[in-house]
Amino acid sequence: MPGTPFAMVHLDVLPVTSGLAVGSLVGGIISILVSFLVICFGAIGGGTNGVWAAGAFTALGGLTGAGAIVVGLLGWRQIRRPARPPAVRFTGRGLAIAGVSCGGVGLLLSLLGMGLAFLLALT
Repeated sequence: MPGTPFAMVHLDVLPVTSGLAVGSLVGGIISILVSFLVICFGAIGGGTNGVWAAGAFTALGGLTGAGAIVVGLLGWRQIRRPARPPAVRFTGRGLAIAGVSCGGVGLLLSLLGMGLAFLLALT
C-alpha cells in the first residue's frame, strides 16, 4: 500500500503436477496390463480353470480401471479449479485425460477378455 509502512507480498508459487493425475495414469496402465492377463488366461487356459483365473484378473483389472477413471476425473477437477496467487496451482491436464482413457480401455479389455473366456469355455 503506497504511503503506509505496510506492504503486501505475494509469493510466486510454481505450479505443481497433480498427484491425482499421475496416479490415474499409473492405475490406467496397470489396468491395461492386467487386461492382457485376462485375455491370455481366457484364450489359453482351458476349461473351467481358465475361466476362474480370468475372472480373478477381471476383478483386479476392473477395479484398477474404475479407480483410474475416478481418480483421473478428480485430478482433472483439481487442475481446472482456479487458484488465487498465494495458492498452489496444479498442472497435468494431459496426464489426467490419459489416465481416464487408459482406465476405460483397461476396463473394456478386461470385460472383453472375460467374455472370451466364457465363450471358449462353452465350446
